[in-house]
Amino acid sequence: MLAEEAEQQILDQVWELGPSERALAHEVDAGLRDMVGPPDVQEALAPIKRLERLRETLAVLAISLARTHGRLAWFLSGALNALEPVLRWRALPVERGGSFGTVLASAEEYREAEEAVRRLQDVLVKIAAQ
Repeated sequence: MLAEEAEQQILDQVWELGPSERALAHEVDAGLRDMVGPPDVQEALAPIKRLERLRETLAVLAISLARTHGRLAWFLSGALNALEPVLRWRALPVERGGSFGTVLASAEEYREAEEAVRRLQDVLVKIAAQ
């Protein structure tokens, strides 16, 4: 829904970005592409590497959010919120003691999160091209 709302605002010319916001959108897109690649590449990775890349995606979004305001900040905040479950995932089994509320993510959960990142990438390309 987040991507659809952003695309509609762009289409309706409600969301008009300045040059610095377009540059940041391009930078965020590039950062996300470094973290999450095509499905075949991602699925070939070990779960721990997939989780690492998803967490790095959250870091890219958070750092970018700190550098902007207005609609782009709201969009990035929504993206972080949508990907928040990744923060509770772990890739390692628990040998002893608790896991601080973390859970092992399923292959489907990894696929869904990575697809969400790809969708964000597509919208960021549209934003940067505005």
